[in-house]
Amino acid sequence: MKRTCDNWQDKLPAGKFGSHLYEEFELRAKNVSTEVFRVKRADEAGKIILDIVKETGAKSVALVSCSLIEASGIVNELKDNGVAVYTEQGDIAENIGTADIGISGVEFGIAECGSVCQDALAIESRLVSSLPPLHIAFMESRNIVPGIEDAIDIISGFFTEGYISWITGPSRTADIERVLTIGVHGPGRFVIIAVDEGTDGGAA
Repeated sequence: MKRTCDNWQDKLPAGKFGSHLYEEFELRAKNVSTEVFRVKRADEAGKIILDIVKETGAKSVALVSCSLIEASGIVNELKDNGVAVYTEQGDIAENIGTADIGISGVEFGIAECGSVCQDALAIESRLVSSLPPLHIAFMESRNIVPGIEDAIDIISGFFTEGYISWITGPSRTADIERVLTIGVHGPGRFVIIAVDEGTDGGAA
């Protein structure tokens, strides 16, 4: 899949990110209706996702892989439980309109607002995070910066072209008679799985 940046870990400013910001990030994320789960290792995410599949009755998942998702082994677990998993570009394009869940990775979180940053240069990344009614995002729990200004500084330090998405909770709008409605323009449910142990062996 195409990427705006090949190594986001190198773009995070030394001394200005880390798991010490996780509690604030989690609080802010939950305040905007994001569901947040923290696990030590990626392979512990399987039970969380399978519980969500069982709870929702999901039959199909569109998935854009990343190193954390690969380490989780969730693709095989889903298939073993009878869930159709679409990972190839053509399969995602053909089935995204009916997929029950979208799964992707995100690059880092922002403690100030509970948002996450996603490298969404690949159209498939945009599709799985915006069209299914439920989006599950994997993130390293150490990859959290303090504020929006810090996030903008990271992007502006290298960005010349590409596509970056900022995701803050499930889709919501209140533009019709100021009545808040969830899930109109995107997923009505957003889940973050924060993983302590990075795939490079580093830990939060």
